[in-house]
Amino acid sequence: MTTAADLPSWAALAAALLLALGATVVLIGALGLLRLRTFYQRIHGPAITITLGAGGVLLASMVVFTAAQSRPVVHEVIIGAFLLATAPVVSMLIMRAAVYRDLRARKGESGATAGEVYRIGGEES
Repeated sequence: MTTAADLPSWAALAAALLLALGATVVLIGALGLLRLRTFYQRIHGPAITITLGAGGVLLASMVVFTAAQSRPVVHEVIIGAFLLATAPVVSMLIMRAAVYRDLRARKGESGATAGEVYRIGGEES
């Protein structure tokens, strides 16, 4: 088993930079969750930072384990592909559910029937 002392300095430096980049992107997304007011504004932070921040961490992991085992280690590519495929879809589904919930609440408050259609401003079309 390879220890941290056996890791080449180029791999340690690359991994440290990628980890710092990934952590910074995730921190910016977390601050966005705290600062933004509405749900629709808040959903964009995690949707973007999940893919970018996790990508930096996964690349750092690939560099470390490739250097430590002296062979290409690409398990993280599968994890990254899964994140890239699922994170935007989940965010989109959550946003659609929120829009549907808000539209139903607006119809309930205005006394509209199920067949009536309302624009975003709440005016009858």
